[in-house]
Amino acid sequence: MKVFTGMVVSLKMAKTITVEVERFVSHPVYKKRFKRTKKYQVASSKEHKVGDVVKFIETAPISKTKKWKELDK
Repeated sequence: MKVFTGMVVSLKMAKTITVEVERFVSHPVYKKRFKRTKKYQVASSKEHKVGDVVKFIETAPISKTKKWKELDK
């Protein structure tokens, strides 16, 4: 089970936060590294602010787009 770490970018939904994960990918031919970002809908019951760093894992589907759950510390 992989743990993802990302930054909160939206709090507009109830019990859900939008988290953006940034990773580096290497080009297969030219070997230059560049950024790739992806947004995830994460189930969360805690209070967050935009810019907070959170860790989350994959879980059974909660809704159509929500398949991630925040880790408790």
